[in-house]
Amino acid sequence: MTVRSQYQDETDKSAKPSYYYSPPLDVSVAFPQATPASVFPPSASDYYQFGDLLRPEEQAVHMKVRECMEKEVAPIMAEYWEKAEFPFQIIPKLGALRIAGGTIKGYGCPGLSLVASAVATAEVARVDASCSTFILVHSSLAMQTIALCGSEEQKQKYLPSLAQLKTVACWALTEPDYGSDASSLKTTATKVEGGWILEGQKRWIGNSTFADILVIFARNTTTNQINGYLVKKDSRGLTATKMPNKIGLRIVQNGDILLKKVFVPDEDRLPGANSFQDTNKVLAVSRVMVAWKPIGISMGVYDMCVRYLKERKQFGAPLAAFQFNQQKLARMLGNIQAMTLVGWRLCKLYEAGKMTLGHASLGKSWITSTARETAALGRELLGGHGILADFLVAKAFCDLEPIYTYEGTYDINSLVTGREITGFASFKPASSSQGSRL
Repeated sequence: MTVRSQYQDETDKSAKPSYYYSPPLDVSVAFPQATPASVFPPSASDYYQFGDLLRPEEQAVHMKVRECMEKEVAPIMAEYWEKAEFPFQIIPKLGALRIAGGTIKGYGCPGLSLVASAVATAEVARVDASCSTFILVHSSLAMQTIALCGSEEQKQKYLPSLAQLKTVACWALTEPDYGSDASSLKTTATKVEGGWILEGQKRWIGNSTFADILVIFARNTTTNQINGYLVKKDSRGLTATKMPNKIGLRIVQNGDILLKKVFVPDEDRLPGANSFQDTNKVLAVSRVMVAWKPIGISMGVYDMCVRYLKERKQFGAPLAAFQFNQQKLARMLGNIQAMTLVGWRLCKLYEAGKMTLGHASLGKSWITSTARETAALGRELLGGHGILADFLVAKAFCDLEPIYTYEGTYDINSLVTGREITGFASFKPASSSQGSRL
């Protein structure tokens, strides 16, 4: 019997051919020479002993988050990344860490130092960048917006449950037509009796498919300014659908949001979000946290590479014994020391009230760019296993791509810094009348 006729015969019997659906070997069986990332490698990247700069309470947060991520998330991250699904069972465990809300004081929030919040972000990202993005969107964007721009009543109503991750929030600024040019957004908010009517569309919104509270930015049709609104997930006229086919941050549930005559009561308009400048206040803080994500990712990549090179043998010797591999490890390690110290300095500038938008933008752009190089070196070091999510590096390599782009692309953030150091804004091309002649 031919394979084709056997397949047809088994199809007729409503049975799937066994040869066609052979399950894959477990990676520990298929490749026993190196340990996969489900058993996370020990930390090896703090070469310049950055931990000595942390206060005792910051070190405690650091180690608490590391233990949770290695124990609870590392064993399942490759599976959920492959499926592009969110592991909702980890939300209570992340909530118990008491890191959501970061630096916000009161309202059930942890009131951490910015450094403690930053190292927590890095430790989450070291194991899984998607989990770090989930927390960043929820905490550094949505919760921070309520803390900075909300009324006292809104803070008391929403922040306590968000701090415990009993409810989840998202933050919706980007639109299909407006990414880097976010200040030109066209979602509208029209005043009506007792509230506002929101009309428009948002895209790339993390957490949006399951968020309980959506922070939506829309243009006030009366003032033409960008205002902020708190929209509940069951609001009539609101739909949020998952964006498929991503190659990075696959666990993050990015969504397309449609707003069709969504009514928002006056009590859910954010009174302190009255212009794009108010939005920028939130972005300045969140860019510091975003900068710490690639630091954490790079740490995880380095840790994985060190263990892999010591375990994997070729030509009768561990890969760690070869000169080229040691040179790459040294370069990765140097990158991590530099990124960490830039990130730490950003935190200190912010806490001293000295951090500017240019500082935050330079930190985000330079650190993400350096992290890409670090991940690329790690991908080289792991050879063929550098394209398998089982060994972390391939997953981290892909996850860095959206981080390099979101909350301001490398180029846009560079221009923010450029404007600050030169006094000239160069975001838009010169008008045709001022352009160069052919």
